[in-house]
Amino acid sequence: MKEQFVKIYRLIGSFLLSIVNREFLIFLFFLAVSGTFWLLLALNESYEREFEVPVVLTGVPRDVVITTEMADTVRITVRDKGFSLAAYMYGDGLTPITFQFKNYTSKDNGHAVIPQADLLKQLNTQLYGSTKVISVKPDKLEFYYNHGISRRLPVKLVGTVVPDKKFYLSRTIISPSKVTVYANRNVLDSITSVSTLPLHIQNFEDTVVKTVTLRPIRGAKMVPPEVKVTLCADILTEESIEVPIEAVNMPEGKVLRTFPSRVKVRFVVGASQYRLIKADHFRVEADYNELVEGQTDKCNIYLRKTPANVRNARLDINQVDYLVEQ
Repeated sequence: MKEQFVKIYRLIGSFLLSIVNREFLIFLFFLAVSGTFWLLLALNESYEREFEVPVVLTGVPRDVVITTEMADTVRITVRDKGFSLAAYMYGDGLTPITFQFKNYTSKDNGHAVIPQADLLKQLNTQLYGSTKVISVKPDKLEFYYNHGISRRLPVKLVGTVVPDKKFYLSRTIISPSKVTVYANRNVLDSITSVSTLPLHIQNFEDTVVKTVTLRPIRGAKMVPPEVKVTLCADILTEESIEVPIEAVNMPEGKVLRTFPSRVKVRFVVGASQYRLIKADHFRVEADYNELVEGQTDKCNIYLRKTPANVRNARLDINQVDYLVEQ
């Protein structure tokens, strides 16, 4: 066994020391030297590169609500030699910059701005002297806050919600239907409701449940920031119901009798809603004034009232026989 290892070792040694392989090793050595030389030259050139630096707001009092958060990072573009940029990229990197809440809220007007000069001042403490800052985005940081002033406001759904042709939207449920809005008094007085971001759904045949984000309001914070929207689709069915004819504008002492006294009303309604429809939800009228003015033995009848959850309501007939009794 030991002799076999010795034999293998000698074969490997003779292979590495052969003329061909010696030339290959020399080639690799000079390749590494030239690559290192090229890298040093490249790193000695100046470049521009963008970095993201985290931003932290500290010292926020417990009774303060930040209604509009400031950006949590700033993007800086710097110019320097490759050695310095490599140190930023592969070293410890740029650490978060921090700002004290109290230093920017002396006016206590609910709006604070951190100027670019303060951003640069914090950033320059981490940069090499040779590094030049080309740009900072955003050019300033701002946030809104208040001391717990809030109001409960209703949520309105915005968008286009259209069920399939054979269905209709029987119910829209927004949960919660109201949200708490934190803002300064001026903002709260200027808004009466909170809207969702546009929701567009078409041709659905079953109940749809979506989580929708509320539309941001500058200087305000909504809690919760999103709501659950439930869209209930119901299949449409054509139904009918008999409704009594009521006389209007009748002189005292006179009675209008129609033949028939009830008329059929046809309508389209959701299948689950039909059992809730009653005859007294409709109103069919005959106007006595038309009988006085006209010279006809027929009385026109009109559908004056229909429930909100039916569509395409219409009378089976538009005229009936009548008799005026003293």
